[in-house]
Amino acid sequence: MRRTEHHGGPVPAWYRVIVAMNLRLTDNESAALRRKAAEEGRSMQEVARAAIAQYVSDRPERLRAAIERIRTEDAELLDRLSR
Repeated sequence: MRRTEHHGGPVPAWYRVIVAMNLRLTDNESAALRRKAAEEGRSMQEVARAAIAQYVSDRPERLRAAIERIRTEDAELLDRLSR
């Protein structure tokens, strides 16, 4: 494994690409993540990383689509409320 010098000591090259973090979840969040991972036959880490990737990649588009759906489906109600 290639190492580079960083702050006076050797650092594995992969460390500059992969970032480790601690994620603190509530008991309910942890249980839900554990259930979802078991349902999908994947690790909790894989499920969490997939959820994060989806959230950061297409959230603006999902939000626009949801607003448009509500605007279209509830047009009559929105019109009445605006009066």
